[in-house]
Amino acid sequence: MNDIPVFLVNKISSQYPSEKDQILKGYSANRYPSFRINRLKTTKEEIQKILKEDGVEYQTFPFLEDAFLLFNRKEDYLLAKDFYREGKIYVQSLSSQLPVFFLEPKEKESILDMAAAPGGKTTQVASLTGGKCLITACEKSRPRWEKLKYNLEKQGVKKVTVLNQDARTLDDFFSFDKILLDAPCSGSGTFHIGDTFSEELVDRLPHTQLELLRKASKIVKKGGIILYSTCSIFKEENEDIIEQILKETDLELVPISLEEVPLLPSSLEGALVIAPTEEYEGFFLAKLRRRNS
Repeated sequence: MNDIPVFLVNKISSQYPSEKDQILKGYSANRYPSFRINRLKTTKEEIQKILKEDGVEYQTFPFLEDAFLLFNRKEDYLLAKDFYREGKIYVQSLSSQLPVFFLEPKEKESILDMAAAPGGKTTQVASLTGGKCLITACEKSRPRWEKLKYNLEKQGVKKVTVLNQDARTLDDFFSFDKILLDAPCSGSGTFHIGDTFSEELVDRLPHTQLELLRKASKIVKKGGIILYSTCSIFKEENEDIIEQILKETDLELVPISLEEVPLLPSSLEGALVIAPTEEYEGFFLAKLRRRNS
């Protein structure tokens, strides 16, 4: 515990008094590497064959059908494989794969990824739809925009418009069937022993998160879906943001649930707070729909 910033420990104790020890244990855990297949370039059977030949112990998941969790290999194993270099897989945490799972992208839909770099979720949308949806991906940072473009090309994603732009400045004339907002956050769910953690981020980011969600509420079609997520477990970046946007706009909460993942209590019924463990990063997810009337 001495390696975890006092501010972080105190905040966890305040918001999760009964789960504090569980969260701190999750911070110190050595997380198993995970990845998902890229359907645009490979099949699950092809990757399973290679893993079995290499003697890799792994787990798959009925709810994340493209995901793999490795038990007796480090991430370096994946990075050295041809299937990684060829873009047949994308190294991505299980928690990070859940926003797109709940977004449920379909062929021919217009989908916006508001904070897209480095591209894990953008490429996941393309993979799940066979590259047959219309994706717009925004990234305001030029270096991260370049990384996003690189990953899209590596993964073989074609139907995507990549904008080097702050999504908050998008014209209100845009209109999307679905919007993914994996918002910039403090990273309180992905903290690991040895990381630095900024108290200032927790104070500053909610303003940005709320502005992004306000923009999303204006440019999602009536009846359309917004999936809001962060890799934080703090209320001011999550439940407080959702409760505020529900007061201001014509958005409504679409309850989501998933019994298979380790959960922390949420003050917002129908939203999910995932606990940090050896398998999962701490994460928050909420699904919103714009009312038709």
